[in-house]
Amino acid sequence: MVRLTADLIWKSPHFFNAIKERELDLRGNKIPVIENLGATEDQFDTIDLSDNEIVKLENLPYLNRLGTLLINNNRITRINPNIGEFLPKLHTLVLTNNRLVNLGEIDPLASLPKLQFLSLLDNNITKKANYRLYVIYKLKSLRVLDFKKVKNKERLEAQRLFASKEVEEEVRRTPAKISSPVETPKVSEVTEEQQAPKVAAPTPEQIIAIKAAIVNSRTLEEVARLEKVLAFIIIVIPKFDINIQIKSLLVTC
Repeated sequence: MVRLTADLIWKSPHFFNAIKERELDLRGNKIPVIENLGATEDQFDTIDLSDNEIVKLENLPYLNRLGTLLINNNRITRINPNIGEFLPKLHTLVLTNNRLVNLGEIDPLASLPKLQFLSLLDNNITKKANYRLYVIYKLKSLRVLDFKKVKNKERLEAQRLFASKEVEEEVRRTPAKISSPVETPKVSEVTEEQQAPKVAAPTPEQIIAIKAAIVNSRTLEEVARLEKVLAFIIIVIPKFDINIQIKSLLVTC
């Protein structure tokens, strides 16, 4: 494991990403704990902590500039209840492929006043009954969840479903539908393809759905925000996973 030191932060790649935002690349360092991010001096719009071993999304300094946090492919089980106090302008959060299980574990995200784009794909929490409606109910500012636009009818349905605190508590207590474990192959039987890290890429259908949402948008602001979702997909998915079909969809938006 590697500590997230000020020295590591200073030596890590930083650049203008695909959507012209200043990004700090800390991915793939086997970092177990978030620390020393104050060394960034709040100079970045995007911080990429993907492909590490982080268990808790906490110990964050006040980062007024940070708008996008990529922390997919980690081991997140807990989120700081006061995260919104430290990331007041965070609008995009990618938590794909972590270890969130219970609906209540995402409640702290309600403290993020600007959160609009959220991905929780490949967390067991997504297998809970009424998962999507619960997240929409809790996160009032959310516009896109798991690469699908939040519809007004979903907001109304969520409001009706969770109008009662008793119903909310019952849904939170409902266990997730965990898939049965499969037999692990022996090391000698694992192929090179199987050893490659699993990346939860949005499907072409999901991208088409976002594309359709752009077409149906009523304001230029909404169009810009949805186009930004398509743009940050490029950042989240490694280059070898972006196939020609997805590229063509992005080009034609």
